[in-house]
Amino acid sequence: MSDVITTTFFAIIAAGFLVGIVVGLTGMGGGALMTPALIFLGVGEASAVVTADLTAAAIYKTGGAIVHSREGSPDFKLAKWLIVGSVPMALLGPWLIHKIAGEEPESVDELLLICIGFALLFAASTYALRLYINLRRVRSGTGDADPNPPIRPIPTLLVGALGGLLVGITSVGSGSVIMVALLMLYPGLSAVRLVGTDLVQAVPLVLAAAISNIAINGLDWSLLIPLVIGSVPGTLIGSKIAPRVPQSIIRRGIVVVLTMSGVALLDKSGWAPLSEDETHPMLIAGVGIAMLVLVPLIWGVIRRTQGLPMFGSPTVAELENPPIPARE
Repeated sequence: MSDVITTTFFAIIAAGFLVGIVVGLTGMGGGALMTPALIFLGVGEASAVVTADLTAAAIYKTGGAIVHSREGSPDFKLAKWLIVGSVPMALLGPWLIHKIAGEEPESVDELLLICIGFALLFAASTYALRLYINLRRVRSGTGDADPNPPIRPIPTLLVGALGGLLVGITSVGSGSVIMVALLMLYPGLSAVRLVGTDLVQAVPLVLAAAISNIAINGLDWSLLIPLVIGSVPGTLIGSKIAPRVPQSIIRRGIVVVLTMSGVALLDKSGWAPLSEDETHPMLIAGVGIAMLVLVPLIWGVIRRTQGLPMFGSPTVAELENPPIPARE
């Protein structure tokens, strides 16, 4: 028993609990936060971390999908086409990584770190894109609410395939990349239907990715058990206190963390442009400081191009769930 209950065991519980709270607060995908957190804790190889994170996500995402299904918010036809595209690619992703990297664990780990690093940067950029899309919707007054938009099968399949490949390889993308793509393809869907549809399609997607990773990498129960113990109550608590917490500030902080984590993982992997022989902590810190200073200024310039003052209403919080006038 002492081999299981260790300091690492409690560290994973704490990480799972904190990330679970953030996921419950914001609805952002846990893989983009949990995977780098566990990698930086040094609790196992990248492949083991991805597998455990996907397995835990399959557990707690199922609960969220059931809640949204009971409320009638998901678009099941849309979710079906996403699932058809995502599940096969989620099954393929882990096999593709091992085919490219070979059987050496060090090579697999290095390639996974590079893939996760770029996936985190991609997830951070999709959040910025989501805000820009919402800003344009608010300014143009278009995008009337349409609870049952006509399905566009081919683009939806491609979105599912891209999301499935990302999740199968890195565990990142289920709650960020797919959400933004849905917003672009179906701008009339309300925020609650977007979230509900994304959660419903995410369950088979994450489950398929977990099964494929388990088949290749096995499952480290010493990672999974404390991860579930921490993340499930954290997610429930985050969901309960979400209405009383300023989510926009948390989300902006997450984007900074995702960007810094992405750069740090690329640095840790020895990615060639950053040099294989040493790490660059000052570069990572500089990226974080630059984002804190420059991002508000860049956002202000974007607002000016839309005919708005650099700062003021609509705020980032208002753009998270822009008001969409109902059709008459």
